[in-house]
Amino acid sequence: MLKPDMLISQNEIKSTIKRLKDEEGYNLLLDITAIDYLKYPDVTPSRFGLIYILRDKTFKKQIVIKAYVADNNLNVDTISDLYEAANWAERETFDQYGINFIGHPNMKRVLNHHQFVGYPLRKDYNITDGQICTETEDLMDEMVPLLKSKGYSQDDLEELMLLNVGPSHPASHGTIRNFVAMEGETITACVTEIGYLHRGFEKACETHNYSQVIPYTDRLNYCSAILNNIGYAKAVEDMLKIDITPRAKMIRIVIGELSRITDHLVCNAANMVDMGGLTNYWYLFAPRDKAYDILSKLTGARLTNSYTRIGGLEFDLYDGFEKDLNEVLRDVEKAIEDALSLVERNRIFQDRTQDVGIINAEFALNAGITGPNLRATGVAFDLRKDKPYYGYENFDFDVVVGSHGDVYDRFMCRFEEMKQSIRIIEQAMKEMPDGPINVGAPGIFLPAKKDVYGNIEGLMNQFKLTFEGIKVPKGEYYGFTEGGNGELGFHITSDGTGTPYKVKCRPPSFYSLAAYAKIVENSMLADAVITMASMNFIAGEFDR
Repeated sequence: MLKPDMLISQNEIKSTIKRLKDEEGYNLLLDITAIDYLKYPDVTPSRFGLIYILRDKTFKKQIVIKAYVADNNLNVDTISDLYEAANWAERETFDQYGINFIGHPNMKRVLNHHQFVGYPLRKDYNITDGQICTETEDLMDEMVPLLKSKGYSQDDLEELMLLNVGPSHPASHGTIRNFVAMEGETITACVTEIGYLHRGFEKACETHNYSQVIPYTDRLNYCSAILNNIGYAKAVEDMLKIDITPRAKMIRIVIGELSRITDHLVCNAANMVDMGGLTNYWYLFAPRDKAYDILSKLTGARLTNSYTRIGGLEFDLYDGFEKDLNEVLRDVEKAIEDALSLVERNRIFQDRTQDVGIINAEFALNAGITGPNLRATGVAFDLRKDKPYYGYENFDFDVVVGSHGDVYDRFMCRFEEMKQSIRIIEQAMKEMPDGPINVGAPGIFLPAKKDVYGNIEGLMNQFKLTFEGIKVPKGEYYGFTEGGNGELGFHITSDGTGTPYKVKCRPPSFYSLAAYAKIVENSMLADAVITMASMNFIAGEFDR
């Protein structure tokens, strides 16, 4: 049975995690979630279990900590004073499960609206209950204490200008509401509200079999949908203890890195638009469109591809794929060169982006920020290097890091990461092995149609996989990959059936956005706009 690394009591949570952070260097809190065991087939000490996932300062080791919460005492100590990342993570756990974190500075809902009643990820919640939000929350319950903590009196508050940026605003790049207090053009305080695109991804996973979850992962970070497919499928495959074929691994690397390129193209192009650089936008979007042509020919869809299968892939590479791919890669290289030629030594661009939206490395780690936003601060953490999978350790590529963690560094890191992805793709295509793309195991992959129609075993296999799904062994497992925005994790709980008991997605942009309000304090409003664009918040990912 798949188990957590450490099982502790409810009262030991804070002291244990503090010790792990201070003495053993677990300075990156990846996620917090809960599990409701109400309908779990095995007997558990109590109904709810709390899960904490941490990674150490070497990025080589991770630990999953579990604590059962007493049924008559759903109160645990907050660790938001230890990790900035715990702020929104604990709010989400309270929002979805009703577990209260004592000492949390702002214990309120984060994904569901303020009029919502009940806790939707509890197993006894009636999912058919329609709960419509009828009025907007003014967020003054958060803004006033925040301003007073900064030394503003009640009279001072009357002099500040309060402004809503979003949720429907071109600068928000998605459905994000930032409620800001301003002195002139300077932001003195910011409160971020999300949940406008929350559609219950994790609840939907509980009513679909493991394979049927794949299309839902497309809708997380839709700018690099295949990376989500890969991350989820790999977690399930790890639980099943299956090793996909060498050709499937290599194709996943190629298509995943192509998706990473399209993700970074969108981010940098949108960032340039916010700075008035429309020419750069067209330079960068043209090869993105051609990359989508390849994905459409390969998978049948341009944006939400649903290409990965548990145990392999839906289709093998088509004839002429390598030629089309090489053309796109050359177009990407040309687009990067053209875009950089306009801004790299442009004094106006440098003044606009350097020393703007600075994130220091210590804060970034404490806030759970990963991916390009963390690497831009100078921290060389990349799961493809630090915890390699699919043979990434055999590829010659560099981890790109910045030095100041500002808009300029995030912008340039993504450009250089695209070049590194091209290097990886070219090496992968050169070493592409022959062979099958699927494991062919009867209990995992659908049989060929000739077997379905030709013999009873094939027909029965098709029937059972379609209606019952892949039977995953009982237990809990955290799987991770390097997504477009950082560490994309899936904590999956299985009850031994073909349907997940629980799937918790660790969306990288959720933690970046949670830190955004502090990052833009004392910034100009115009600088906050390009800071947001440079951090690449994807609403489908953080709202789920």
